[in-house]
Amino acid sequence: MLFAALLQVTGSESMLNPAGTAAHRISTLGWIVFITFMAVSLIMWILTAWVAVRRKGSLKEHAPYNATGGEQWILAGGIIVPLVVLTCMFVLSETTMAHFPMKQKTDPPPEIVLTGHQWWWQIQYVSGPVDQHFTTANEMHIPVGQNVDIQLRTADVIHTFWVPRLHGKMDLIPGQPNMIRIRADRPGTYRGQCSEFCGDQHANMAMLVIADPPGQYAQWVADQRADAAQPTTPDTQAGEQVFLSGPCAFCHTVRGTDAAGVVAPDLTHIASRESLAADTLVNNKANLEAWITHAQSLKPGCEMPNLTEFTGLQLRQMTDYLQTLQ
Repeated sequence: MLFAALLQVTGSESMLNPAGTAAHRISTLGWIVFITFMAVSLIMWILTAWVAVRRKGSLKEHAPYNATGGEQWILAGGIIVPLVVLTCMFVLSETTMAHFPMKQKTDPPPEIVLTGHQWWWQIQYVSGPVDQHFTTANEMHIPVGQNVDIQLRTADVIHTFWVPRLHGKMDLIPGQPNMIRIRADRPGTYRGQCSEFCGDQHANMAMLVIADPPGQYAQWVADQRADAAQPTTPDTQAGEQVFLSGPCAFCHTVRGTDAAGVVAPDLTHIASRESLAADTLVNNKANLEAWITHAQSLKPGCEMPNLTEFTGLQLRQMTDYLQTLQ
């Protein structure tokens, strides 16, 4: 167990390698609990070995069943020591939780609304005037060194938002919006995961939280608020028409076009994302073509159907167009 824990210290999803204020507190508590557990286990093994060494006689030779003595060991080891240890752990846990803010009526509205779907994440940036709001999917950008309030919702079943290096877990419960405040102390890409079983593709419901320096974040926000880039070559122009005239436009939105579907991820800037299908696939041309045509083979049970009605030329033109949507 110790070896497995040490292997996770530098992992991309390890709570023992914190990169945010809340995660630092959780990591400290985790180390205290872990070290206490190891110390108690060591003491118990030493006592067990001591008893085994001191034992005399055989199984046929033993004290009478009603022999007295040893009550002090029961009192100390069975009541006092566990009570002290568990009380200390309880106090430390409550002290840690007290540093995490709860939503108050007087708090400003959240900057981000995160909605869990089976099996992807919808991310709405809702700061400022309504005409400056925008929506993306599966990759959340935040500014380094700033608190970011996120409202958590679900469109279907219970999900759990968990980015181990930035914060603890928080549930997305039907009909009950939750709030979490995250902060990244240094730039980086932090992988998150739904940690509440939510169906067949639960394991493939991941996300990325990308912490950018403030200037870079401001530029990203400005880029995301813009409508989709207009295609400039014959192939990409043809690809746009294939996209708009096919089933894709019924489910997806591409701002600045007639595609206004609301049941699937917004694709206005899909080419700016690192991954596809909730961090299941690297975002490149080959994977994009495979996802369009054989999504059910890559992520069985997802709402994205296999779209095999496109010719090879149409598929190439459409993926060329989608890759221009930076």
